[in-house]
Amino acid sequence: FGSRNFGLKDLRLPSLRQQGRKAARQALICHKPPLAAMGVDIEAISRGKKVGLRQTKSENPYVKLLCRLYKFLARRTDSKFNKVIYKRLNMTRKNKAPISLQKLASLMSGKEGKTAVVVGTVTDDKRLYEVPKMTVCALRFTETARASIVKAGGSCMTFDKLALQSPLGKGTVLLRGATKARETERHFGKAPGVPHSTTAPHVRSKGRKFEKARGRRRSRGYKV
Repeated sequence: FGSRNFGLKDLRLPSLRQQGRKAARQALICHKPPLAAMGVDIEAISRGKKVGLRQTKSENPYVKLLCRLYKFLARRTDSKFNKVIYKRLNMTRKNKAPISLQKLASLMSGKEGKTAVVVGTVTDDKRLYEVPKMTVCALRFTETARASIVKAGGSCMTFDKLALQSPLGKGTVLLRGATKARETERHFGKAPGVPHSTTAPHVRSKGRKFEKARGRRRSRGYKV
């Protein structure tokens, strides 16, 4: 470089535009067509989702305290019973279906001395004339259902008492009501009138001029 001082300004560096052109030429030279068409990476999409346990949206402080209690028990014990109770406490109202006394009595026959556990409501049943002696733990009891159980010599428990009596779920029978027994479920499924469909239509009334022969002719809803 000689005896004169040499600085960075004396270097003739290529400009950004020149660098970009050079990179583009190299990319065109080295470009090879893909062997197969690219698709969507389904696994990558599912990997990015944050899937966790649904948290209850109930404003009931009793339910919120129970969720905290059973979250602790599910974490600190190896009992699957506590994990199931915690999951069911966080479910929607639709999935916490009620169960009647008659169904409860039939499911608890031959299980004397055990506690029936229902994460939901226990309702009364007029068809059951003699209520057997049972110990039932539930989120809620209707007034007549509670009276029938107590009159038969049984007892109604809450979940905080159950946690003290049986923290691991020993000596319990976990039961659920029928979630598909709602009136709304009758209208779900194949369209009414389609062959082999048992779905109930949404009609104002049941009569001569209300969707008779539905699906057979255009004047009655639609024609299949």
